[in-house]
Amino acid sequence: MKDLNDYINKATQNIKEDRAATKALLVTLLKYMTAQDDRHKEVGMIAAKYVETLQRSNEQLVKLASLIQKQTFSGKGITEDEKDELFDMIQSEKSED
Repeated sequence: MKDLNDYINKATQNIKEDRAATKALLVTLLKYMTAQDDRHKEVGMIAAKYVETLQRSNEQLVKLASLIQKQTFSGKGITEDEKDELFDMIQSEKSED
């Protein structure tokens, strides 16, 4: 159980760090885009990628919350498949950055 809690804490910390970095980049990009009207064409796709990154981190948080709730109410913990799915989500997030 301690390993699972450590894993959840690390995943949550990674999600928080990724969100903070992405938000900072997005704010900077938005400032750049608003400086001139034609810049949206130049960097609009990059902004979309940042928003997608934030959406994926939201999905990860929802998945973690679901797993924690399941563990809390069922007493059985999470399945190996759920652990693998969560790990894959985190790894894909890291590899896309």
